[in-house]
Amino acid sequence: MYAVIGAGPMGLATARNLKKYNIPFIGFDLNTDVGGLWDIDNPHSTMYESAHLISSKAMTEFREFPMGDKVATYPRHSDMRDYFRRYAEHFDLYDCYEFSTRVEKVEREGEGWNVTTCCNGASQTRHFDGVLIANGTLHKPNMPSLPGKFEGELMHSCDYRKADIFEGKRVLVVGCGNSACDIAVDAVHRAASVDMSVRRGYYFLPKFIAGRATDSIGGKIPLPRIVKQKIDAALIKLLVGKPSDYGLPDPDYKLYESHPVINSLVLHHIRHGDITPHGDIAGIVGKTVTFADGQSRTYDLILMGTGYKLDYPFIDAQELNWQGADAPQLYLNVFHPQHRNLFMMGMVEAAGLGWEGRNEQAEMVALYLRARLDGNPQAQSLEEKATAEASRNLDGGFDYLKLARMAYYVHKDSYRKAVNAHITQLKQGV
Repeated sequence: MYAVIGAGPMGLATARNLKKYNIPFIGFDLNTDVGGLWDIDNPHSTMYESAHLISSKAMTEFREFPMGDKVATYPRHSDMRDYFRRYAEHFDLYDCYEFSTRVEKVEREGEGWNVTTCCNGASQTRHFDGVLIANGTLHKPNMPSLPGKFEGELMHSCDYRKADIFEGKRVLVVGCGNSACDIAVDAVHRAASVDMSVRRGYYFLPKFIAGRATDSIGGKIPLPRIVKQKIDAALIKLLVGKPSDYGLPDPDYKLYESHPVINSLVLHHIRHGDITPHGDIAGIVGKTVTFADGQSRTYDLILMGTGYKLDYPFIDAQELNWQGADAPQLYLNVFHPQHRNLFMMGMVEAAGLGWEGRNEQAEMVALYLRARLDGNPQAQSLEEKATAEASRNLDGGFDYLKLARMAYYVHKDSYRKAVNAHITQLKQGV
């Protein structure tokens, strides 16, 4: 019997594939239903009312379970919640889960793992042959310290839900990732003023080009990495311009070496004077913020759109081969170099990977477990690679920025090629 932690997109894909290959398991989730953070009514969700997918549905959906024509190109969070509920119903996954259940501790015991859970105040510890961790990567806020004490309201984007909190206030959004840009745009319609503090350059991509979702354009003809970077960067410059045209810093790295901002509105509002960009924060006194260029502005509310940290509080980090690095060092971001029954599910990011790429990851793990149970020699072959290549990064030659956010980033094509090669091998004899 195996334990699956989480009933969000990755947990559901994991459960679906374990069931497909007849691997017995019990799933645990803290919420009362499936969907993870996409269920805004989940008290542990980091979702906000205006949130939509930043990738198009065609590039994101599970191949065997399409979203349907009635769903928008960039679905709203409530559409995604309903999609995952239908997915769980379709594959009969609800009965596989214990909901309203917190996983408090995962400890190695003999050849397996003891998992301690708590439901309605009652704790119990059960022994499992293995554990598949799929609790997501976007729930522990990254809250960097500010240079001074701010005497107004200070919050992280994880606590943001609706724009009415901005009513009549002077707002500063710190950061320029996708959520920060979404929230700055929300604030424009309610706040007295909206500024952004942006330390580094980003590439900005519109959501649509010539009426088509941007992420669905191209890719049919494989191009060398350098050629694709140059062509796509030239196209974006032609369509959007340079960030410095909008008062933002230009990137000092090449396109695709960090996650781009997919937003058609933030630059629009900057050029219309609705959002004022600034550089890094140099100091704070009271409600006054001084920026690196010496300018000072007064704010009522600072919202930190500074992203999230990986967090697995129920297990010792050393058990994850996580020592001093920004992310656990695992083969294909999944397999531990020594433990053959502990798997990190969904700790992977890549432009265009979508949930189908993560579903392939889940199928690979389920097939590996099936192969072990059946004595398939392909399981040992994968184990040898996991031991030898745990620190290998499938970056496809891209020089990704050395940021915690990018520590588990991979090149989509390189990653899927490796995963599907294992799937093909493991299916032999299944």
